[in-house]
Amino acid sequence: MSKRDAKVCVRIAGAGRRKASSTVTTWGAVTNQVLALRDHLVANGVTLVVMEATSDYWKPFYYLLEDGPFDVMLVNARHVKNLPGRKSDQLTELREGFALLST
Repeated sequence: MSKRDAKVCVRIAGAGRRKASSTVTTWGAVTNQVLALRDHLVANGVTLVVMEATSDYWKPFYYLLEDGPFDVMLVNARHVKNLPGRKSDQLTELREGFALLST
């Protein structure tokens, strides 16, 4: 997350033999963009959102996403440093309906 935007990686589990897919997108930190992100996460069936606590940049995302139908976890950036899906890594080992908001 930065003052202006956040990178969001969403993992969608595949059905049957189809592999899981993940997408990485960038969303603005203004209210209408965060609300659009929330709608995007709901449409993709996300049930858990994990975001890094980077300075105060997490606040607009956290407060607007916590009203969604998913759990929102705010974690220390050091703890998610090696998670798949952070930055440009592909999200490969995390469960269905997971979104990671990162710097």
